[in-house]
Amino acid sequence: MKWVTSSGMQYSPNNTALIKKLKTGDQAVYKELYLRYYPKLIGIGKKFDFGLLSPEDFVHETFLRLYKNREQLKEHVLLDKQLFVICKNIILNHIKKEKRNMTTDSFDLFLEADENAPDQRTEIARGAILERLLERLPKKQEQIFRLHKIDGHSYKEIEALTGLSPKTIANHLYLATKFLKENVQKETSQSDR
Repeated sequence: MKWVTSSGMQYSPNNTALIKKLKTGDQAVYKELYLRYYPKLIGIGKKFDFGLLSPEDFVHETFLRLYKNREQLKEHVLLDKQLFVICKNIILNHIKKEKRNMTTDSFDLFLEADENAPDQRTEIARGAILERLLERLPKKQEQIFRLHKIDGHSYKEIEALTGLSPKTIANHLYLATKFLKENVQKETSQSDR
């Protein structure tokens, strides 16, 4: 027997059993949940406009957190509600970070060509820093980042080239971008010395 929640999501009365299986690390249940809730969560993510991250990035992060923190799931609360709260919190946290970084997003400024740069050495130094950081990434993340952000390939083109799913591509881009953002400031300050 299936029931329908107020949000339109279907669930079985065995919500508790499903959460218990998830808590034990049951991969089949995790995959089932991913396939079942991915479209709804993508719909939520598409309601927001983000410069660097895509709705797929947020959905992927939602499922990573769900799995990582599965022991904290509440068995008496509907699983779809818990998933939506996780996704909403990830998006809201990202919005807060974007607002903080809106005026001086050093990563975006760093990647963009600076037509007002005092000389060509500045651009060469930027390229060298970016190359050093890219080389520190895991090979697959580096490859995906280069294909998408530098060469301008779409997810579909990257999928055709690599055989990776769009969700995996989004995850690699998210992790690579996160690493680069965290390290670009350190590298820039070290090269200014």
